[in-house]
Amino acid sequence: QVQLVESGGGLVQAGGSLRLSCAASGRTFSSNAMGWFRQAPGKEREFVAAINWSGGRTHYADSVKGRFTISRDNVKNTVYLQMNSLKPEDTAVYYCAARKSSTSSYYENEYDYWGQGTQVTVSS
Repeated sequence: QVQLVESGGGLVQAGGSLRLSCAASGRTFSSNAMGWFRQAPGKEREFVAAINWSGGRTHYADSVKGRFTISRDNVKNTVYLQMNSLKPEDTAVYYCAARKSSTSSYYENEYDYWGQGTQVTVSS
């Protein structure tokens, strides 16, 4: 089992920045690929970013490419999502997810463990 706890969400003005953290505990974190997803009110959950076990390979949704950066610290068992140039349309609950596999994925149903989510609200 892997337990995931997100933090770092909050209210920010458009153009601002936030850094989300996801602390993992349980089985070996360094072997898991990790991802961030988000769900806006009235919408389905969508892929945001993913990172493989080593941090050497990352993927981003087109909507956040160039603004968000995913990274991980396998010593601290933590994955991060640095969000810059935030827009009101980035408002959502952000979820951290882990795969049993070491290979990152865009697909929600390929993730095995999920955090409870953290709210990000971007005001215009």
